[in-house]
Amino acid sequence: MGGRECQAVLSALLVEIMENQAKSENWEKVGRPRRLNFLEFIVEKGIFFISLSAIFMVLLICVFIFKEAMPIFLGKANSADATEHIAPADMDKIPKEKLRSHLGMSPKEFAATPPENLRMILEVRAEAKAEQQDSPESTLDTTEWKYILKPFQWSGYDKPENIWQPVGNVHKYNIWPLVVGSLKVTIIALLFSVPISLLAAIYVSQLAPGKTREVIKPVIEMLAGIPSIVIGAFALLSLASFVDTWLHPTHRLNAFIAGIALGISVIPVVFSIAEDALTSVPRSFLQAALALGSSKWQAAWHVVVPAALPGIFAAVILGFGRAMGETMIVLMASGNASIMSWNFFQSTRTITATIASEMGETVFGGHHYSMLFMIGSVLFVIAFVSNLAGDFVMTRLKKRMEGNS
Repeated sequence: MGGRECQAVLSALLVEIMENQAKSENWEKVGRPRRLNFLEFIVEKGIFFISLSAIFMVLLICVFIFKEAMPIFLGKANSADATEHIAPADMDKIPKEKLRSHLGMSPKEFAATPPENLRMILEVRAEAKAEQQDSPESTLDTTEWKYILKPFQWSGYDKPENIWQPVGNVHKYNIWPLVVGSLKVTIIALLFSVPISLLAAIYVSQLAPGKTREVIKPVIEMLAGIPSIVIGAFALLSLASFVDTWLHPTHRLNAFIAGIALGISVIPVVFSIAEDALTSVPRSFLQAALALGSSKWQAAWHVVVPAALPGIFAAVILGFGRAMGETMIVLMASGNASIMSWNFFQSTRTITATIASEMGETVFGGHHYSMLFMIGSVLFVIAFVSNLAGDFVMTRLKKRMEGNS
């Protein structure tokens, strides 16, 4: 076979191969991939709308919270007792519709209530009004911002005080005892949980043998599955008794007990994210440090941890948010006394525990109701600002690690 014949055969084979390839590509474009692209399009749009709906729900919750708190923000709420009171003796002289509106009853309830019961309700209200008039602060609108944010010298106190006391003749709505209580518990929780979580994450990701890692990591992450009410009961019954026996605190249930219990629930959050950040550092960093003569601990502490610092900081920020938003543990273990003090061994009260314990006692649309939503919006703002600051710090850390600053 000559050279020309070989060239012709090779050209024919090449043409056949190209034709087969073109047919295969056309079949892939015309057949199954079109179906797959359509399915992928449906799945992609479905994921998009699900994520969009999640964002929409979060925004809807925020709008609802701020809407219910708007009477406080705009100064339209009024806790002063300026309503007209109807004397029991004048009940028969008042039109029924006005009496029903004064008592806050529905037409059905008003029709079903005997006149003697209506008179009894008016007598109770008259007695409460007489007691309230004895208080010099009965005419104060304590929903004003000067009472919410600044100390005030209430009757019976020697100096101006920050007081949250939404019961009694005069409602006191100063929010600083709740903010300080939330911060106290959160600080103790982070001081307890962050060192344990980070050391455990460093050990599991860098130092532990494979089998040990497979045991420790799931056990720590399983702590996230323990209900908060169980941790709260443990703090209430066991931890509080142990601390009371050995440290003799001012109050048996206090910010320290609540903070330690809260730290137990924060540990798996900080550990999981920090361990993922440490594991994601390229192994070449560790190997280069070991090749230069560093021990495993030196390489982990001086090379891997600085490289994973943005992720570790993110873990701490998420742990802060988890601690600030917890309700059941602090409701059971903090003592629920709104004391304005930085003493960690005194009873305290957080924003979340206040909302949980008082929401069922409020009148819908009343000043107490609006005030609880207002402190809920304050909690939202604290969480938003902390996450925003954390994102700013993480961005700066990433730029510094990448050498862009």
